[in-house]
Amino acid sequence: MTNVDSLAGLIILVLQVIAIAGAGFALFHAVRQPSEAFPAVDKLTKPVWLGILIAALLVLILLGAVGLLGIIAVVAVCVYLVDVRPRVEEVQRRRW
Repeated sequence: MTNVDSLAGLIILVLQVIAIAGAGFALFHAVRQPSEAFPAVDKLTKPVWLGILIAALLVLILLGAVGLLGIIAVVAVCVYLVDVRPRVEEVQRRRW
C-alpha cells in the first residue's frame, strides 16, 4: 500500500482508487453487453476484452496504478472506456 502521510502519497492513493473503480466499471459494462456487439463494431471479441479487463483489474488491485504494469492496465481500461464502450452502446441503440 502507499504511504498517505504525505501529499504525494495521498494523491497516489486517490489515483489508485479511481483506476480500480474505472476498471471495475469497465468490467461490469463489458459483462452486460451481448457478445455480438463487439465484432459488429470491428473490436476485439467479448472474451478477449473480458480477459484484458480482468487482468487490468487484478494488476491495479495487486500492484497499484504506479509502475509499468499499472500504467499498461490503466491504458487498457481507458481504451475500453473511451473507444470500445461508446461504439458498443451505439450498436445497442440502433436495435431500437
